[in-house]
Amino acid sequence: MNPRILFWSITSALAGFLFGFDTVVISGAEQRIQSLWGLGAGMHGIAMAAALYGTVVGSMFGGLPADKYGRKPTLLFIGVLYLVGAIWSALAGDVYSFIIARVIGGLGIGASTIAAPLYISEIAPPAKRGLLTGMFQFNIVFGILVAFLSNALLADTGENAWRWMLGVAAFPSAAYALCCLAIPESPRWLLTLGQRREEGMKVLRMIEPDASDAAIAAHAEEITAAAAPRSTGSEKFWTMELRVPIMLAFLIAVFNQLSGINAILYFAPRIFELTGLGDKAALLQSTGIGITNLIFTFVGLWLIDRLGRRTLLYIGSFGYIASLGLVSWAFFTQHYSIVPACIFAFIAAHAIGQGAVIWVFISEIFPNRHRAAGQALGCSTHWIFAALITTFFPAMVTAFAPGYVFAFFCAMMVLQLIWVRTMVPETKGATLEAIQAQLGLA
Repeated sequence: MNPRILFWSITSALAGFLFGFDTVVISGAEQRIQSLWGLGAGMHGIAMAAALYGTVVGSMFGGLPADKYGRKPTLLFIGVLYLVGAIWSALAGDVYSFIIARVIGGLGIGASTIAAPLYISEIAPPAKRGLLTGMFQFNIVFGILVAFLSNALLADTGENAWRWMLGVAAFPSAAYALCCLAIPESPRWLLTLGQRREEGMKVLRMIEPDASDAAIAAHAEEITAAAAPRSTGSEKFWTMELRVPIMLAFLIAVFNQLSGINAILYFAPRIFELTGLGDKAALLQSTGIGITNLIFTFVGLWLIDRLGRRTLLYIGSFGYIASLGLVSWAFFTQHYSIVPACIFAFIAAHAIGQGAVIWVFISEIFPNRHRAAGQALGCSTHWIFAALITTFFPAMVTAFAPGYVFAFFCAMMVLQLIWVRTMVPETKGATLEAIQAQLGLA
């Protein structure tokens, strides 16, 4: 693999590390923050969820600067948002200042889910695009584990330990922002939205150093031609012309959350308490689930360019259905001893399937001129449903027997399996322009 592409992809994917770290690091600080400022349950909940609010907004509008100013400036600005959010959170003197700081960090998280996969997909060779784009997901999982470790190491640093827990994110944020200065702009943005052909050709030569000038020129022409409007009004996003990728992006994001993944990750202690394993809940959540997620994310990234996106979604769907079905059965029949193993199997199925595929797939299926807007649609749908599922899960397990809740998630994964079988195309190994033609958008 071209070492330049590897470095550029790793740099962009580090936004995922900051995403995972920033999302989870709050878990080590939340009790101290509540007692320090005497927060009631309502205000405490708002403070803890502040980053998620920012994430929804960032994912809805993060595609705008990516299209207008370019992928590189957007990635750099994301690093600045993470840096400001980390330092401000650590220095916050009251809960309102803290909430603002967490929202700023959340804006970076939301925008990163658009810009990072978008950038990688536009520089990666087709044969390695799944692996390179999937590094964003790996870095999310890795960031989560590092956050747990960081919190444990800083827990005994005194009464201001929580400030160090949050502030330490400033160091990787600054490093990421500096690395972004060393990456080039996406050649597809330069050739199409940026209208800077010579610069785009220069980046293509860096990506394909062994290609002839004629081959580079032909590739540039292919990219430019694929981005040209097909008809009057095709510059708009919400058109019948884009109905297939819009529906694919929307549904993969919806099914991702209707699996129950966020509910299970966020409320693992509550789930294990329902089985009588409450004393083991924290360990199972922070280590067992985290390690399982990391290992099988590796597996998913190793397989994604070998077996393809559609095949991994098949594998994940069957794993979801089996594990969720068994959890539901265990709660109905009180065979609680199998629940931890089934939860780990569920995490493995997610890591190999939806976890490995979602960011890659969304970044592949839209034409160059609409890729940022399409990424924004998929990401904002993901985060809105994540917020809804996370908000209503405690009420669901209170109003209904847990067996019914997990049966609902299982039924949704049966629908996902049908969707994969009937609607999802395979995008493995094809250029972005070839995928565009495959979806009838050329």
